[in-house]
Amino acid sequence: MKRLITAGLTAALFCAGPLAQAQDAPIIIKFSHVVAPDTPKGKGADRFKELAEQYTDGKVKVEVYPNSQLYKDKEELEALQLGAVQMLAPSLSKFGPLGVREFEVFDLPYIFRSKEDLRKVTDGEVGKNLLDKLQPKGITGLAYWDNGFKIMSANRSMHTPDDFFGLKMRIQSSKVLESQMRALDAVPQMMAFSEVYQAMQTGVVDGSENTPSNMYTQQVYDVQKHATLSDHGYIGYAVIVNKKFWDELPADVRANLEKAMAEATTYANDIAQQENDAALLAMQATRKTNFHEMTDAERQQWIETLEPVHQEMASRIGQETIDAVYQALGR
Repeated sequence: MKRLITAGLTAALFCAGPLAQAQDAPIIIKFSHVVAPDTPKGKGADRFKELAEQYTDGKVKVEVYPNSQLYKDKEELEALQLGAVQMLAPSLSKFGPLGVREFEVFDLPYIFRSKEDLRKVTDGEVGKNLLDKLQPKGITGLAYWDNGFKIMSANRSMHTPDDFFGLKMRIQSSKVLESQMRALDAVPQMMAFSEVYQAMQTGVVDGSENTPSNMYTQQVYDVQKHATLSDHGYIGYAVIVNKKFWDELPADVRANLEKAMAEATTYANDIAQQENDAALLAMQATRKTNFHEMTDAERQQWIETLEPVHQEMASRIGQETIDAVYQALGR
């Protein structure tokens, strides 16, 4: 895979950056992501492309590559740092393995109980400070995009934490999510998103956690008998760009791209809940998966079982970061 990334980088070096291109040639932004075009992230990327090309009067051309067409989960950040692609929208979990572990605060179970909680962080000082921590990695953070709150799915019903015992559960690469699954006595299995359906189909994993929109577009309902509407965790994305590429853009182009990104962000975040609600209804209509609505008592049991993950992960994420989120949420 490194050969492919290096080959992409070698090709990119012929241009040496946006300022080295012929004056009449558009600046190319390769925007790579790992989900389907009809997810909130996919639609947000397409909206950014439309607005960026419009606001820059054709000076910029955005090429969107969905569904891991260019790079899988574990490869895309390296590709961005090397300049083989210019823009990504990875899930926030991906920054932990990169060395910016503070972003794993978003993975803590039940840290956000509502969208209002979430906005207090992403739209505030805590969210800005987190994006700033990407700069030393050669990455500029532009925006936070929602996916939504996660639900659990498996081929066994999961009403209480005891029901997870021994289940092989797919997770993104995140130590916090590993800890979460172990707290439930499940067996965490790290796996690229593009491989999940086949793994479920063949029994390599028993289940997973994801948002309804991601589950629906990947047809997870075809290979999972049960799901619990737990809303136990959050999946969001940071839209990021190669710092060198971004800094070398002409000031007027960068300003217009920032305008396009702001509007695409509002659009993507506005449709996220709508997309998840519609996806859940569509999956329920297939009658292939049994969706369990938690009782208040069940939810409290999940919260109490998963609360120790916050303490366990404090040494990794940083107690200061966790406390800053708690303070922003008024806890």
